[in-house]
Parts: sequence; C-alpha cells; structure tokens
Amino acid sequence: MQHPDLLVGFNTGDDAAVYRLTSDLCVIQTIDFFPPIVDDAYDFGAIAAVNALSDVYAMGGTPLLALNVVCFPEDLDKGVLTRILQGGSDVAQEAGVLIAGGHTVKDREPKYGMAVTGTIHPERIVTNADAKPGDSLVLTKPIGTGIITTAAKAGVTDDATLAGAVSSMRQLNRAASEAMLAAGVRSGTDVTGFGLAGHLLGMMRASGTTAHVRFSDVPLLPGTAELAERGVVPGGTRANYDAADKDIRWHADIGIESKLLMCDAQTSGGMLLCIAADGLGKLMKELSARDVAGIVIGEVTAPTGIPLEVTP
Repeated sequence: MQHPDLLVGFNTGDDAAVYRLTSDLCVIQTIDFFPPIVDDAYDFGAIAAVNALSDVYAMGGTPLLALNVVCFPEDLDKGVLTRILQGGSDVAQEAGVLIAGGHTVKDREPKYGMAVTGTIHPERIVTNADAKPGDSLVLTKPIGTGIITTAAKAGVTDDATLAGAVSSMRQLNRAASEAMLAAGVRSGTDVTGFGLAGHLLGMMRASGTTAHVRFSDVPLLPGTAELAERGVVPGGTRANYDAADKDIRWHADIGIESKLLMCDAQTSGGMLLCIAADGLGKLMKELSARDVAGIVIGEVTAPTGIPLEVTP
C-alpha cells in the first residue's frame, strides 16, 4: 500500500518502516525474532534483542519502545525462558529502551525477539537506496557469526572462537549509528541474514549502482576462515550463495570458501555504510571516538551491468 506519509516501506527491502507523523517527526517500526543460535539462554536473549534494535539504528533512528515476541515449548523448563527474557531486558536497559509487554505462543522450538518502535527526523533518515558513485564502503563489525555458531552447535570449534562471535553479536550498533549521523552518512544498512554479499546487492539494486569489494579487506571473526575451509557452513549461507551468485562478478582467484564467507548468514552484524570520499575521514574519526572499528572494504561506482564485483 502506498501512502504519502509512508516514507520507507518494503519496496527496497530496507531495514525498517518509516512513517511521518509531523513535519519534524517520524516513527520507525521493525520486528525480528528467531530460534536459538547459541546454547546459553541469556546470551541468546541478549543477541536477539541487539539484533532487533539494530534495524532502528541502521535507519539513523532512536529506539524507544519494545514488545517481546516469544515462542516457547510447554515441556521446557520455564527457567530457560526467564534467562532469555533477562538477556533481552538487560540489552533494552543498556539501550535506554522500555519493554512495555509482548506476546507469547506455544511452539515446539523456542524463539525470541522484539517488535521495536523508534523515532527519527524525516530529513535524517538513512536508507539502503542512496549509495552514490564515488562512495566508500565501510563495515563496522567482522563477519562469520553464521559459520561459528554452526560450528559450535556441531561441537567442532573452541570456546574462545564462540566467545568472540558472541561478543560481536552482543555489541549494540548504537555507537556506529551515532557516528554515521555525525559524519553525514545518507545510505547504509545492517548486515544480517542475507550476508554481506546479499545486503550489498540489496543496496546497489536499490541505488542503481555497483559495489566493488576487495575480499582481503573484509574483516573476519577469528577462526571463521579455518572453519569454512573445513566445510563447516550453515545451510542459510549456502542458500544465500545460490541466490546471489548470478548477480556477482567474482574474480577468478576468489575460491568457493571466500564466496561462502561473503554470503555467510549473519546475526546481529555490523553496519554497512556508504560515505562520499570527502566525508570518509570524518566518519572514521567519529567511529574511532566511539571505539567502533571501521574498515573500508571497497567503493561504489556507476552501474557496470552487475551490482557487485569482488576481487582478491
């Protein structure tokens, strides 16, 4: 449905919906929930909450209110649910977000997430559809959470590798969002289920541009590359690759493991930001001031006939 006050809907597959209430106030709405990706119930709840809030941060907004979304089996210890909700509650408190209720249904598998409402000024909205030729592409978190959490479930990775992934997923994108607004970023997204390649494709299609990415500059979580070489790759990552491959021009020296890493299905990933060349220095300074890593992984050009090109 089209409406003059629906400033961002589902047409470009953006992170959240944005609806204009007044000339200087918009409301942002999003929802996200999923089954456990880690065994620890508290960590699962915290990661799910960070992931849900990330969509508001990716638009440049301020999350204010959340509702819990819960699916839970009747025969599972309710103490597990308590820990999940505590993880979500602690993240909400950290973010200054009020949890005002929620909804629970019976299900055979636990699932948890949040419906989140935030606000933003209509002139400060960051969308995935405004990348420009000459922009630098900046990533604020390493990738590899899909591969690492799959390896942990299979018992083929060590505790330190999993802890690194959990720490990354647990990190709010609030500081990265503040930095992008301070630097004047107008196009960005967060990297989640479609993987880095999938989100790049979405941005470039929505913007009518092409992304050129240097794989050697893409940051990976420790242990990710080794696990990919051993074939420890989740089904979602392989599905992402199958869906994206036809729209990517891979350099001949890019092997299948690297291709799968580019497509690894992320949970609570970082921000992927497009910034004009003359604003890159300011963005990096703003990120650094907030202790957020910012890695330039490539550039945006005029369309070349294919949305994404990946070189070594």
